[in-house]
Amino acid sequence: ISFDLAEYTADVDGIGTLRLLDAIKTCGLINSVKFYQASTSELYGKVQEIPQKETTPFYPRSPYGAAKLYAYWIVVNFREAYNLFAVNGILFNHESPRRGANFVTRKISRSVAKIYLGQLECFSLGNLDAKRDWGHAKDYVE
Repeated sequence: ISFDLAEYTADVDGIGTLRLLDAIKTCGLINSVKFYQASTSELYGKVQEIPQKETTPFYPRSPYGAAKLYAYWIVVNFREAYNLFAVNGILFNHESPRRGANFVTRKISRSVAKIYLGQLECFSLGNLDAKRDWGHAKDYVE
């Protein structure tokens, strides 16, 4: 998806993080704000080792991964330059009510609902041998 909307992706996921951090600084909130940047396993992109660790080299392979890499490093920069409580969480597969319809869990839930309503007879998922670790957004941040 990010290849189709590369500039938008960079603006929201990369520069958007910078805008938030800069607003914290400009408004004089450095000592009163705790900033959490929800990052992504897409930072690793072309996987260099399995499983990935915090020391695994980043190798993003999409505009989304590259934008999130910028966000990751600008958070580190603001933390070190301004002593801001700012952290990155590198999240792997996770769910939330905002998950888009093109993701597998939403595809399953929407297809099951359509089958129940008689609007769809069946659906296919593709590779059923894929392995994923799943969590929910609420598991990562309070």
